[in-house]
Amino acid sequence: MLHRKIYQLCSDGREVWVFLRDQQRWIERARILDIEGDLVTLRYETEEEDEICSWEEMVRLESIGAVTQRLATFPRTNVEITVSEDCPEAEQLPKSSGDLPES
Repeated sequence: MLHRKIYQLCSDGREVWVFLRDQQRWIERARILDIEGDLVTLRYETEEEDEICSWEEMVRLESIGAVTQRLATFPRTNVEITVSEDCPEAEQLPKSSGDLPES
């Protein structure tokens, strides 16, 4: 099951956070480039002092303990977040399923 999910994340091309059980560390903001057999190729960047380093790492599928992905982000500053009622009426979703237009 993990193999199928990792393959799906590879196809999506989204950033993921991967926990490696055998090394007890997280790889942050990685992209899954390829899956070949039980090897997963990850690409990610790290920032060290005044350098940004780009890494490509191959890990075994069985060493992956967890994979997470960011669903959404928003600023922490005092920015007023737009809610659905603030959208133009033509772009708003109906209030209930009974209000859906007929096809």
